[in-house]
Amino acid sequence: MPRAPRSKKVNHYFTKVHENAIIEYCSTDCSRKKTELYKTLLQPAFNEMVDKIVFTYKFTTLPNIDYLRDECKIWLMTILDKFQPDKGHKAFSYFSVITKNWFIHKVKKQQRKNQREVDYDAAPKRFEEEYLSTEQSWVSDQVEKEFWDSFYADIKNWEVDDMRDNDERVYKAIIVLFESKDDIEIFNKKAIYLYLREITGLNTKQVVNSLNKFRELYRDFRKDWENGRI
Repeated sequence: MPRAPRSKKVNHYFTKVHENAIIEYCSTDCSRKKTELYKTLLQPAFNEMVDKIVFTYKFTTLPNIDYLRDECKIWLMTILDKFQPDKGHKAFSYFSVITKNWFIHKVKKQQRKNQREVDYDAAPKRFEEEYLSTEQSWVSDQVEKEFWDSFYADIKNWEVDDMRDNDERVYKAIIVLFESKDDIEIFNKKAIYLYLREITGLNTKQVVNSLNKFRELYRDFRKDWENGRI
């Protein structure tokens, strides 16, 4: 099922060389070799990856961001050998995702701290809206929103002409769900199947068969997203 070509962003700082270096790091028991790989290849790549993620997702709004940035880089070093190449994940995708999640956790922790410091009973609603709804409060949601908005734009470029009837019905139903996402609760697997069945008139097996055909396109998109090519 072809789709329209998409421009690619080239990742210059995390290449196949770094990918292989991580695999070698995880497979060797030699401390000297690990240190050499980390200092010469992995540390510079991780430093740039963390800096780019902090900037791209606006984690710069966190208090003490310079300290947190350094803390995250140290943390990555401590969990480096937990990466399992045999699971089929690319190292760049794996470490990018866990780095974003690390900062999102820090954002949520800061939110909880902010909320504890405010007496909600005494605070007028306007004060809450103006001072508690800071940029930090939507960072984690913004990351997810950017992903789904980009995926929706990608879906609309899929070729429909070669689809079978059931596949086209499911495809159009997916578009409907995306366009109605603000009005319905859809980010729940059972609910998605229910809505797709109702919209298409197909049974669960027919819906699943069509979704399986779209899954490869979704995986390709997610891979490109996680590798920074979107």
